[in-house]
Amino acid sequence: MELCSCYLFQGLTEDQKNQVTSVIKETSMDSGQRIFTEGDEAIALHILKEGTVELMTVVENDFEMPVAILRNPGDCFGTPALLKPHVHSLTASCVEKGCLFAIKQSDLQELITNDPALGCIIMANLAEYFLERLKESRQELKVLFKTLLRFTRS
Repeated sequence: MELCSCYLFQGLTEDQKNQVTSVIKETSMDSGQRIFTEGDEAIALHILKEGTVELMTVVENDFEMPVAILRNPGDCFGTPALLKPHVHSLTASCVEKGCLFAIKQSDLQELITNDPALGCIIMANLAEYFLERLKESRQELKVLFKTLLRFTRS
């Protein structure tokens, strides 16, 4: 597996990439299959190999709002497996049959304990990704707020 396609593993040495690759499990997924549900314990990090995954959040009762569609090999999700309290904040479902790589949270923790530099690189990449997502979310919020202001002033 080419780990460089997943943003979390950019900057790892070849030895560190081999360590991560050694704990990866490949699993197939069927269209319509729920991978995990919002509120579930995050027991694994997932990396898309092929297929399509939709990420959703519960807005109210049984209404789920789409948050993202993952189509590119190397797209990863289930990052709460890296962070306490290890609980999913989104639901992930397979939209198009495919294949995932999964890394158990316990295996990740062991890798990080044995190689703190590996953990620092992964967490720095995660922080950079989250910061970028926060900037995007703020921009989207500004657009929505401006629209709301125009609506209330007219």
